[in-house]
Order: sequence, then C-alpha cells, then structure tokens
Amino acid sequence: MELAYIDTAMARVITVNESRIDAAIAISFKDRMRELTDSDANRIVVDMAQVDFIDSSGLGAIVAAMKQVGPTKTFELAGLSGTVQKVFRLTRMDSVFVIHADVASALGGPLADAG
Repeated sequence: MELAYIDTAMARVITVNESRIDAAIAISFKDRMRELTDSDANRIVVDMAQVDFIDSSGLGAIVAAMKQVGPTKTFELAGLSGTVQKVFRLTRMDSVFVIHADVASALGGPLADAG
C-alpha cells in the first residue's frame, strides 16, 4: 500500500499511489491511513487521482478511515476518476464525503502556494 503525504498550511494531503483500492489492500489501506491521520492536522484531504478502481471493500476502508479521524477533524476526498465517482454516486457516499475536483481546488489554489 503506497500512500504519501505532505503537510500544507491548509491540510495534510494524503496521496494514494495505487490504481486500485480493493479487498486485496483494504486492510493495509486502513492501517496506513490510521498512521497518517494521527497527526495535529485538523483537515485531511485524500488525493485519489491515481485510483481508477474501487470495490466495496475499498469503499469500506475509506469510510473506516473517515471514522478513524473522529469528529474533530475533517476528512475530504479529491481527484476521483469517473469510475470511482460513479461508485460513490451509486452508493450515495457522495452525500457523506466532501469531494473536490482535485487537490488544488480543495486547498483553494495550486498546491505549491498552499504551504
């Protein structure tokens, strides 16, 4: 499970460097997200631009990651591909998560200017 992060003035941005979030990596995704979200950052933005497939296990892992951060932090998604957006729409998870077109729009401008 390849996740990377960068702390900006606006948020901790976690980038998913995988093309799939499915049953094969759902547990490691949750574990790694727990490590990366256990920080002082009050806002988490997950960059999913590289993800082109998600199944129910992957969706469950993302929901679990959101629950792990607790009510005092915000957990947002950015850069969903068309296929992944469709899964979120069909499961109505698009009404549960704040979803941005990309990281730049989530942070209100280019990533380089945010930190």
